[in-house]
Amino acid sequence: MTAEVAQGIDRFTVIQKLTLMVNRYEIRSVTGDGQPGHLLAVAQQKRAAFKEQVTFYQDESRTIPLFSFKARQRLDLAATYDVLDANEERIGSFRKDFGKSLLRSTWYLETDGLKATGSERSLGVAIGRRIWEATPVGDVIPSPFRFHFDFVDPNGEVLMTSERGRSLRDRYLITLPGARFDGRVAAAMAVALDALQSR
Repeated sequence: MTAEVAQGIDRFTVIQKLTLMVNRYEIRSVTGDGQPGHLLAVAQQKRAAFKEQVTFYQDESRTIPLFSFKARQRLDLAATYDVLDANEERIGSFRKDFGKSLLRSTWYLETDGLKATGSERSLGVAIGRRIWEATPVGDVIPSPFRFHFDFVDPNGEVLMTSERGRSLRDRYLITLPGARFDGRVAAAMAVALDALQSR
């Protein structure tokens, strides 16, 4: 995900790949028919880390880090996460509103002077997902609910959407109307919506 792509991308996909010790995500472009295209970045999250950090790399070799997000605090349900570029410079941040998220997951995102609030699109799906996850079957069988998020600015304009696709593994289509967000920050938020959703 070059600086040019990071600034000008308006759609991409996030695909989760499950491995034994880490959660891995592929960030891919979107083809004309809406399918995943070429690889933009690979993200990796260590499981059971005391301080959440996810690093995005150029490719599967994971030798060239492109950007990352990192929690400011350890084991904090309301932690703020900073999005950092390859030089560890802050380019954005996000945090979960723990109180509002008890009913409908809500996040606050900032980058490039833009502020957005993201919430689950459907209250019914949000409640259904919570009921499913609270049952014994929810620990064994992945949730069948396809949850979507809309991020809007203070004027109600949509800046980013994340829509979960119909797939056995987690797969999301991310849309950035007008490409106003830095694509790196949007990719970090998109991965966080999956990786940190249960927190």
